[in-house]
Amino acid sequence: MRASEAQKILRVILCFEVDYTSYATSVNDFCVADLQLPNTPSGYPCKSETNVTADDFVFSGFVPGSTILDPFNVTLTTAFVTSLPGLNRLGFSAAKGDFGINGTVPMHFHPDATELLIIVESQLTAGFITPAKVYLKIVKHGDIVVFPKGLLHFLVNTGVGKAVIFAALSSTNPTMQILDYLLFGNDLSTSIIANTTLLEVSQIMKLKAQFDGRG
Repeated sequence: MRASEAQKILRVILCFEVDYTSYATSVNDFCVADLQLPNTPSGYPCKSETNVTADDFVFSGFVPGSTILDPFNVTLTTAFVTSLPGLNRLGFSAAKGDFGINGTVPMHFHPDATELLIIVESQLTAGFITPAKVYLKIVKHGDIVVFPKGLLHFLVNTGVGKAVIFAALSSTNPTMQILDYLLFGNDLSTSIIANTTLLEVSQIMKLKAQFDGRG
């Protein structure tokens, strides 16, 4: 290759690197959610940087939450993008569970998130279910558990006193589908439930009364 051709190629590479560096440094490292605008498949639109504050990156409410799972004796606190806008488009969020004595997070699944669970206090029985097997383990303070996305899982406080867990989920705004509410908390007819689950009608009616079901 002649020296003049090599110099031309080198100039092109250097120009590309300069252009790329300028582009990279001009792109924001974050996209704080503008919660006044609709959510999209890729996340909320970005708030104008002039309106971004430190509070957009801080969540100060990790105390026993107001979301109470009746009758399961558990309260949940969530730090999702709707309460922590700085999470927008980062692909993760957090939650905290405070269990009363014998408290339970009932069978549920997250269709859009894997869950990483950290046991902070006491002892729990944790498990998830596949078509072929149940994976069950007694976990204690300092243990970490993974619940794969889309699989039914549950937690039961089997220790002495209260229990506390923290969780990280692989979505900024994950959904939680609780089996009891799916079956007994809506207008799915009693006869359909009886035919498809083989439960006694009297038990179905009792559960519907518990979860405000109809039909």
